[in-house]
Amino acid sequence: MNGVMTGLDLLGAEGYQRLRGQRVGLLAHAASVDRRLRHAVDLLQGVPDVKLVSVFGPEHGWFGQAQDLEAVSDGPDIGAAGPRIISLYGDTAESLRPTAEQLAEIDVLVIDLQDIGSRYYTFHATMLYCLEAAHAIGLRVVVLDRPNPIDGLTVEGPALAPGYESFIGPYDIAVRHGMTLGELARLYQAEKKLHNIGLEIIPCTGWARGMYHDETRLPWVMTSPNMPTVETATVYPGQCLFEGTNLSEGRGTTRPFELIGAPWLDAPALAARLNGESIPGAAFRATIFNPTFQKHADENCGGVQLHVTNRRAFQPVRTAVAMLEVIRSLSGERFVWRSETYEFVSDPIAFDLLSGSSRERRALEAGTPWREIVESWKPEEAAFVDRRGTYLLYP
Repeated sequence: MNGVMTGLDLLGAEGYQRLRGQRVGLLAHAASVDRRLRHAVDLLQGVPDVKLVSVFGPEHGWFGQAQDLEAVSDGPDIGAAGPRIISLYGDTAESLRPTAEQLAEIDVLVIDLQDIGSRYYTFHATMLYCLEAAHAIGLRVVVLDRPNPIDGLTVEGPALAPGYESFIGPYDIAVRHGMTLGELARLYQAEKKLHNIGLEIIPCTGWARGMYHDETRLPWVMTSPNMPTVETATVYPGQCLFEGTNLSEGRGTTRPFELIGAPWLDAPALAARLNGESIPGAAFRATIFNPTFQKHADENCGGVQLHVTNRRAFQPVRTAVAMLEVIRSLSGERFVWRSETYEFVSDPIAFDLLSGSSRERRALEAGTPWREIVESWKPEEAAFVDRRGTYLLYP
């Protein structure tokens, strides 16, 4: 069969042997499908001697319907005799982790999540919290691996400083880490010494590290309401930084994270300034957009659409810092950093949690040119490339 096969595909190809006779918990979401778009829940429920006890859902809910920061309740159960749904994204920080009582009901936890390849995207954090909970009770964990949709070669962005850990940065990895969830599971187990887990990883076959998702021949299923396309995922590692500001990052439009703006911005002036920066792989088109919800809902926002002209050259995190410098210079006092509680944390503020420290924010406030800011990341990026090498599963 041509194309990539995921861990779920391979689990089925081997007849689910490693799960037979077991009580299973499944951490999954809407994108947990095989090559034929059959969901992991349906597949496991069809195996006579596999008992699917519970399904854990990450941020955005098991169905992928919930917006960012929107708490998701447990249930309903899947069918009269089906597994119960347990939300791992409720209204408290404690809800982000499975309890020992929930895990005591199962013999093995199967993790099948499609990640997006960025430190902020919280599925790897949920996986880490599940690994820590499994370690505490000696639970077996099987990770069904999937490709990193924005390639497994590129590493970009600042390190995470001590004291800035959160759900959007639970551990020091690069902003664009270039790893799969299976590889991250190996890194977390080793570096956090989670050795009381029977960790098994079923790797993909046919995936080369240079592949983007649209080169795998796998179906794309939205992992959250504002992740509609591979193009969205490509810009996300940089554009998510705008969540830490009072600018609209395009939520409430059909092009989330590609559109950036605010009611006070002069769209043509912004586009001209950004295109004058000669940012690799990026072009900026002046536009007016009107978000239907969240920041600046029902207001016309002047801004730009970010067009990726060469995704191999495009560096999303560097691009976002360049955009922040230019937008701040055009906004004056109207630009502010987001100060509300963000992912259950009030201090540090959202932008610092996203960037991994206060360094980038303070540099922008001091008027440091964006190229100088991003130059400081190179030693940190190189160090992470060295660290991750031990845990890579794919050449």
